Amino acid sequence: MRTGDTDHLIQPETGRDVSKEITTFTRQFLESLPEVDGFILKNKSPTSGLRDAKVYPSAGKSAPIGHGPGFFGRMVLERYPLLPVEDEGRLRNVRIRDHFLTGIFTLADFREAKTRERISDLARFHTENEYLLHAHSRRLQKEMGVIVANPEGLPPGLLFEQYGVLLGRALAHPPSYRTTIDVLFHAMGHFRERISTGEHDFFLRSLERYRDGRASVCAPKNIIALWIERYDEEDLRNQTFFAPFPEDLIEPAPAETDRGRDFWKEED
Repeated sequence: MRTGDTDHLIQPETGRDVSKEITTFTRQFLESLPEVDGFILKNKSPTSGLRDAKVYPSAGKSAPIGHGPGFFGRMVLERYPLLPVEDEGRLRNVRIRDHFLTGIFTLADFREAKTRERISDLARFHTENEYLLHAHSRRLQKEMGVIVANPEGLPPGLLFEQYGVLLGRALAHPPSYRTTIDVLFHAMGHFRERISTGEHDFFLRSLERYRDGRASVCAPKNIIALWIERYDEEDLRNQTFFAPFPEDLIEPAPAETDRGRDFWKEED
């Protein structure tokens, strides 16, 4: 329920205002957490909703006057502005799910590197994520490269702190088809002198279909991945852009795997 600019969490059955209790619980819960890489929240929940919790003008029966984050969800967004946060409903969308998983696993890798506080680990992380960061934000990728170069001779702890802020900001930007195509073109350049004219043209056609929205990015990505294996291209083998999270987490639609309902089966 919203009164003026203030939201209240009201129990419908009793009319009791539990706003203070949920706020205290949420603060204590979040403060007790170890370092985390992101959150999945309950959609449409008055407590855990991310953006679609219904807001009512009164505790009685009435039509909603708007939508917004729940009490828990709002405090998560305020406390962790640079982490991937999604709700279960939006994760049904393939692009949103891929973007979320990419952020989760990239931040987990960065967190592991940060525990060692070695500049060499930061450089390794930046190198392996070069293409991925380019796809998300070319501008921020360049700024992060300057941090890694460390022209001012800063200590590792401060470097990781500065880099982590830009990393969170970069991953918050979903990669566009334009930046993704830029990365794929750049990757293809590693094989330009080694592939046949037919292979080159086949790759460009798959890229064109992706650009026109007639196919997913999987086709041109898989072609590059095949070339990486065939030519043992070390410069690309460890690029997370081609596998930002475990392939077992990829869930194609049943229609794409020849599974699910058999439309050709005769009805009894």
